[in-house]
Amino acid sequence: MINFTDFILPAIVTIIIIFGAIKGINVFDTFLDGAKSGFKTVLGIAPPLIALIVAVNMLKSSGGLNIITDFLSPIASILKIPKEVTPLMILSPVSGSGAITIFESILKDFGPDSFVGRTASVMMGSTETTFYATTLYYGSCNIKKTRHTLPCAICADIVSFIFSARAIELFLE
Repeated sequence: MINFTDFILPAIVTIIIIFGAIKGINVFDTFLDGAKSGFKTVLGIAPPLIALIVAVNMLKSSGGLNIITDFLSPIASILKIPKEVTPLMILSPVSGSGAITIFESILKDFGPDSFVGRTASVMMGSTETTFYATTLYYGSCNIKKTRHTLPCAICADIVSFIFSARAIELFLE
């Protein structure tokens, strides 16, 4: 059986080449210019991303994540956020892969239909990897001062954390 999706990428490449030939554009040289520009962007983004990845791994390996989780637990309990999702709250703005690892662990330990699992699911869907995205996008444009971006994005993450648990609580009533 032929799978249609196997032909999508080759069809797009073929259409681009045909369109370039019709317009009289040297497609290969244009591709090389774009690849060269993309490589420069990667070189500009790599150092801050590597630093971010190292920092996240150090936080998890050193036990710092557990210390921060224990510190935030009383605040989380006041806001009716399950203690089990506090590591997700900490890592979600910083690392997508770290957040997914914690999320998978929560689903495995508590199940997707539990209050903790549902809260974690809503949290994963409503938050952004704030520091990663800021590092990536601002780093690619060589912007050094984030101005109001980080405070506003962190505020949005906090609101998402709080309302993730509240929404599930209301849903289960």
